[in-house]
Amino acid sequence: MVALRTAARKRTGTGTGTGTRRPGPTGRRRRSGWSWFWLAFAAVYLLVPLYSTLQFSLQTGAHRYGLSWYGYILQQPAFRQSFVLSLRLALETVVISLVLMIPTVYLVHAWLPKLRPLMEFICTLPFVVPPIALAVGMIGLFQGVPSLISSTQILSFAYVIQALPFTYRSLDAGMLSIDIRTLNDAAQSVGASWRQTLWSVILPNLRSAILSSAFLTIAIVLGEFTISSLLLFNTFAVYMQQIGNSQAYAAAALAILSFFLTWLAMLGIFFISRRVGYRSAVGMTR
Repeated sequence: MVALRTAARKRTGTGTGTGTRRPGPTGRRRRSGWSWFWLAFAAVYLLVPLYSTLQFSLQTGAHRYGLSWYGYILQQPAFRQSFVLSLRLALETVVISLVLMIPTVYLVHAWLPKLRPLMEFICTLPFVVPPIALAVGMIGLFQGVPSLISSTQILSFAYVIQALPFTYRSLDAGMLSIDIRTLNDAAQSVGASWRQTLWSVILPNLRSAILSSAFLTIAIVLGEFTISSLLLFNTFAVYMQQIGNSQAYAAAALAILSFFLTWLAMLGIFFISRRVGYRSAVGMTR
């Protein structure tokens, strides 16, 4: 009995010096100190340029500050038109990307796992193809359809391609975080089809992944310049470049406005999704 207890202690590491040791108070303090250091470094790295841009945008003269440049930007019809256009394109891109990629990623994870390497390769191609090449290729491909080239819908298609790596990675990580096979087997055992399983079982578990992909897509679309400029559309990024070429103070004010408007759009989607999720959870409990 004594020998068995000694062997058990040796295996578990209890009672000997060879077991796994927890970090002491000194080690935890060192880790905590480095964590605070990198957090402060990131805050300074992000906030100092933002503060400098804000201070520059408020200057109205020598040692004088005000909001006149913000009023000037907000009164411009081109600002409202370009921002509304970019926001509409962002929402269209989010919807098209999710409608295309959610069923695809679900089918690959559930029934075709051997195709995951091929999907990863296809979804990394937008990183390799430059936006200029993508814009020129789309012009050559759709030159026989002038109504499409002159419409802003062609920008939505181009943005879906650009956002494909981020959408796929977010959804792929969400799928890997849940047990797809167990959920499928449980849903099929009660007679649910794959569409019902996807809508009622999988999607509620992918809310965070869907939100992250939507946020990344909105940020990409609102900041995209090359494709919209080559296709001669006056999006928000093109308008910012035009203002920056002529008025420095107005460009700084526009940069601050774009920062806050982008975050407001993301927060709006976040709260809307939370409300929809709360309603669906209440409906399931009734």
